[in-house]
Amino acid sequence: MKQDIHPEFHKVVFMDSSTGFKFLSGSTKSSEETIEWEDGNTYPLLKVEISSDSHPFYTGKQKLADTGGRIDRFKKKYNLD
Repeated sequence: MKQDIHPEFHKVVFMDSSTGFKFLSGSTKSSEETIEWEDGNTYPLLKVEISSDSHPFYTGKQKLADTGGRIDRFKKKYNLD
């Protein structure tokens, strides 16, 4: 393999922004924001919108989020109230 062409692989903490669930994994991404993990070490913190803690495939239930009133507009358009 060629030297000095691969990104640095290190441990980071991923946090699900909707549930607050955190897990430690390896990644080439980094962040200015850090967090102290359960082992006492400090790692970069990467926030993700969805993880296994909030994804319907893993949880078995669908979470419906109303963003900008789209559901209300749909119900009003089709008289579903």
